[in-house]
Amino acid sequence: IETPFVITNIETAELIKYASNSFLAAKISFINEMAILCDKVGADVHVVAKAMGLDKRIGPKFLHPGPGYGGSCFPKDTKALLNIAKHLGINLLIVEATIKVNERQKEIMVNMIKKVLKNLKDKKIGILGLSFKPNTNDIREAPSIYIIKHLLKDGAILQAYDPVAMDEMKKIFPDINYKNNAYDAIKDCHALVLITEWNQFRNLDLEKVKNLMKELNFFDLRNIYEPIKMKNLGFNYYCVGRNL
Repeated sequence: IETPFVITNIETAELIKYASNSFLAAKISFINEMAILCDKVGADVHVVAKAMGLDKRIGPKFLHPGPGYGGSCFPKDTKALLNIAKHLGINLLIVEATIKVNERQKEIMVNMIKKVLKNLKDKKIGILGLSFKPNTNDIREAPSIYIIKHLLKDGAILQAYDPVAMDEMKKIFPDINYKNNAYDAIKDCHALVLITEWNQFRNLDLEKVKNLMKELNFFDLRNIYEPIKMKNLGFNYYCVGRNL
């Protein structure tokens, strides 16, 4: 009853949808670029995002760094908007940059893992989270697909867990070792890569995780845990824009 309606023509309605999702995607790509810069200068991207969000003209939503956006809306709608414009001879430079930054962000995540582990051949890596966001089994354009593909390409052995998205991911990667819980996915691994911020991954028994892992390389692509705490626990902890 309280939802506002905007009555307009079809062309305007279509652009409202595409423009809205493209703008939100741009916020994600922007904070991901800031995260890259934060790692270089020794800043904390979470504090940067929080301070930015206090400005009501900007707002705090979608200023969350990570491995890039995915799902059924942002990738499709940014590309659709770009395609409409190109057919009309218009270059939407901000939307184009948003897409490029998002693709690069996934590459940066893979390169971070490669840099730490060096040769990935026969390295066992635990993957926590496959869906593009929590509380869904939707893996469309999920960053996990890109990350898994490139880790496998370099010879890594993957074991993965997601609360609901494993059946969907099996259609793409049937040969990954899918596990029944997070701890089974972590067992005997040279590295853990946390990709989706499911609530159950926010409260892992970290002492148990330490005892299960072969090497304590913890890649937190959603910045769930506190860097100082993780390092004090003995983890080689890597995140996005908080590697102080």
